[in-house]
Amino acid sequence: MTSGNGDRADGAGAERIPRNFITDIIDADLKEGREDHVATRFPPEPNGYLHIGHAKSICLNFGLARDYQGTCNLRFDDTNPVKEDAEYVNSIMADVRWLGFEWQGLKHTSDYFDQLCSYAVELIEQGLAYVDSLSPDEIRDYRGTLTEPGRESPYRNRSVAENLKLFTDMKEGRIKEGEACLRARIDMASPFMCMRDPVIYRVRFATHEQTGDKWCIYPMYDFAHCISDAIEGITHSICTLEFQDNRRLYDWVLDHISIKSRPHQYEMSRLNLAYSITSKRKLNELVERKLVDGWDDPRLTTISGLRRRGYTPASIREFCRRIGVTKQDNVVEMSALEACIREDLNQNAPRAMAVLHPVKLVIDNYSAALAGVGPLEVPNHPDRPELGSRRLDLGPELYIDAADFREEADKHYKRLVTGGEVRLRYGCIIKAVSCHKDESGTVTEIHAEAVPDSIGQTPEGHKARGVIHWVNAQSCLRGTVKLYRNLFTVPNPGAAEDFLSTVDTLSLETLDNAALEQSLSQAVSGQSFQFEREGYFCVDSKYSKVGAPVFNLTVALRETRKGNA
Repeated sequence: MTSGNGDRADGAGAERIPRNFITDIIDADLKEGREDHVATRFPPEPNGYLHIGHAKSICLNFGLARDYQGTCNLRFDDTNPVKEDAEYVNSIMADVRWLGFEWQGLKHTSDYFDQLCSYAVELIEQGLAYVDSLSPDEIRDYRGTLTEPGRESPYRNRSVAENLKLFTDMKEGRIKEGEACLRARIDMASPFMCMRDPVIYRVRFATHEQTGDKWCIYPMYDFAHCISDAIEGITHSICTLEFQDNRRLYDWVLDHISIKSRPHQYEMSRLNLAYSITSKRKLNELVERKLVDGWDDPRLTTISGLRRRGYTPASIREFCRRIGVTKQDNVVEMSALEACIREDLNQNAPRAMAVLHPVKLVIDNYSAALAGVGPLEVPNHPDRPELGSRRLDLGPELYIDAADFREEADKHYKRLVTGGEVRLRYGCIIKAVSCHKDESGTVTEIHAEAVPDSIGQTPEGHKARGVIHWVNAQSCLRGTVKLYRNLFTVPNPGAAEDFLSTVDTLSLETLDNAALEQSLSQAVSGQSFQFEREGYFCVDSKYSKVGAPVFNLTVALRETRKGNA
């Protein structure tokens, strides 16, 4: 709670929400006495996994409760038992907690089914709701268009007594699915489609996760949502702009029932992220068609997918903080999200070396030039001494990346060239002498000579073109690394006539024979590293085993061009 001067309370160790039009509304409500506290809610439907758009809503609703010392409920909008599943419920709770938030109340819309039904009866008794026997297709046809008014149902003027009897028949299972529904009696000529006698209850014979077989009628979202907000004492009900017109129905329902609490709905722009899909229906289609590796595929912007890819809760919260809360729809570039995780991992991820496309490098004069050289003690992070150090074994046979060697190259190429010198990261300077090739002309082995006394210094007469990374060929860990690109080939796949046609079938590249620094064998699930000169990688939580980690590319070291890199 605030004193009304616009200063919001700090959450311990948490990022405060920047000022926006909703915080301005809350500050005014508190200052002028319309509210004496703040109560928000996050109300997902448990019919799929949460995505980055939900993260924005989570950070806002829970963040407002934190900043104003109020409350935020997690409420499952479980009004459609056909599409809902306990798996989704569990994943939603795990995602909210992983992002760093905890709800004050765990609620379900089904907790209020008895009350919702009684409020529907109130509307019937006032002549403000009627049982319609039109089929769903006929209801759509009668509703009209954006330019033509709707037509009244022939059942619109049934008596209160008949409507009460028919609604009871619906409730007691004497009417089949699709044969009748309960509609609010508002205005079929309204310019707002949502006000043209919307359906508020339908028959659905399905076992409910919470209520079992007690009910065979279920309320529609627009009817249940506003009443649930009122029952819970929500003060500021925040949704996205597509529900802006529905605010009229939200207010109409509360105006015409006997409930005393009066929440208010406010709309913000939804999060549109380039090269991604945030439609649960389309995400489910990708999963069902096995075009992705489940809801947690690292190419998806589901929260579980981002987590598996190596995104941190702090990076996602920071992303949501940066994009802000406005009423203006826009498309956020993927680079904005990538910048947040890159900054986080640059500061916090320990370093390691991994050669993704290994080719053998033999140091011919190793014994003579590097006699007595022991393991190299190197820092785990250049700016974080508290993260400790590790040992690297320099040896006569190493692996370097195939891209780090050319027989000939111009002066702009800063890696190893025949006759040229480079420094091995943390180690000595070497000079390429020759190479072996296979029948196709691919380099299979490089021979080099080490410059004596060049570890940590540059002897006179030598100059390294650049620095390359390496691993010891004898002691390295051979493992799997997965490289990801954007799942879609176009910035707005959701707008495509066939969004599946925009899926990039080459968006995952699996490298099964990467050469990894031996210390990485001890990496644990979810742990992130900077593979020097390559990018940030995370231990895959799904396929890694003890001593045999699988690494997922989280993000490159620096921003690449738009689209697929």
